[in-house]
Amino acid sequence: MSAATDSKATRRIAFLGTGLMGAPMARRLIQAGFSVTVWNRDPAKAAGLVAEGAIHAPSPAEAVQDIDVVFTMLTNGDAVAEVLFNKGVADALSKGAAVVDCSSIAPPIARDNAQKLAQRGIRSLDAPVSGGTAGAAAGTLAIMAGGDAELVDELGDVFAALGRVTYVGPSGAGQVCKLANQQIVAITIGALAEAMVLVEAGGASREAFRTAIRGGFAESRILDLHGDRMIRRDFEPGGASANQLKDLNAVAALADTLSLDLPLTAMVRDEFQAFVNEGGGGRDHSGLLLHLEKHNPSSREKG
Repeated sequence: MSAATDSKATRRIAFLGTGLMGAPMARRLIQAGFSVTVWNRDPAKAAGLVAEGAIHAPSPAEAVQDIDVVFTMLTNGDAVAEVLFNKGVADALSKGAAVVDCSSIAPPIARDNAQKLAQRGIRSLDAPVSGGTAGAAAGTLAIMAGGDAELVDELGDVFAALGRVTYVGPSGAGQVCKLANQQIVAITIGALAEAMVLVEAGGASREAFRTAIRGGFAESRILDLHGDRMIRRDFEPGGASANQLKDLNAVAALADTLSLDLPLTAMVRDEFQAFVNEGGGGRDHSGLLLHLEKHNPSSREKG
């Protein structure tokens, strides 16, 4: 047995939160040969993973018993703190275990969680990801890790199953980089949606427009994936607009503490807030197109 194979056979992983992103990430770890225990608030969302070889735990504290590495992929900072400190995870972990939080939460919360875990002898990383459900399924996520650089190296074989990890700085730095990523995503989605409205109102084909600019300076992953969603009008969530708004609100809060003026981010945040208020929170963030169509009578509205 090779050293790499032996590491996978002996390293025990718990994955807490097996929703849209967590389930395909846990599946990648199972497929890579790791022993994976899973927990989700709704057990039905973990059932498919059990069929593929995961061990199901009825509670997060039971999921982390005798575990080496705990991944969390939860809705927000409150949910992460609740699971770690109110549902017994931190108390159930052995000293020297590692917590890798892949959730998107505010940097101050990530730093506070890291400090509390360190007081218990538990190592941690804030390691939010980018790449959506497609990247999670393919194992091509961009992972931004904040915390102990040595721990990032130590868990290299684990991260390799999920995507490409980059150490970005001390605790909280991963979340800062994720917020910056979300700024770019939101602003680019907004720009693309506005362009789609302009193109159709001007009498051109949205599909032909997207094809025409591929490979030029406007090329991006968002043009590729979300441009296709806008053309096909497929707004089932890969990344929900409510979560995009949550991240933009966190950007605004961080900008305030740093005395920064970020006008483009503020404008697109207002548009996402309006879209969520109109009932679009459960739609994919590319669904911002629907909000712009609704408020532009000259654009052909398609509902």
